[in-house]
Amino acid sequence: MSMFTLERTVLFGDCDPAGALYTPRAAHYVVEAVMAFQASRLGGPAARRIIEMGVLPPARNLAIEFMAPLTWDDRIALQVLCTAVGTTSFTCEVTARRADQQVAFRGTLTQVCVSPETKRPVPLPESLRSALRGEG
Repeated sequence: MSMFTLERTVLFGDCDPAGALYTPRAAHYVVEAVMAFQASRLGGPAARRIIEMGVLPPARNLAIEFMAPLTWDDRIALQVLCTAVGTTSFTCEVTARRADQQVAFRGTLTQVCVSPETKRPVPLPESLRSALRGEG
């Protein structure tokens, strides 16, 4: 599996008065990186492409482990890998590295495919499965 990388700068508004990255902003960074990864694999806006496949992709699980501090103006590289593709769900892992290569945080996001009508889990469309695996 090939790794996808999204680079960004921590903004002043992403931090608390002491200069530490707000926890909810780290969650946003994880989601942002996963969506950019999916968009690169799907050839367009991720959510729209998945919805066009006839399924909705809500989050089932989001977890973040903090390893080192971040503050405004820090440059980070968010490295994304799709680590699991199941019957109805898939998981992406995100590693945020500072410019000195130290890991700032690691996050995982699991999404499940659900029917727009029933809101119940359904199998991943084959085109989504292939894109997440980097096939084709």
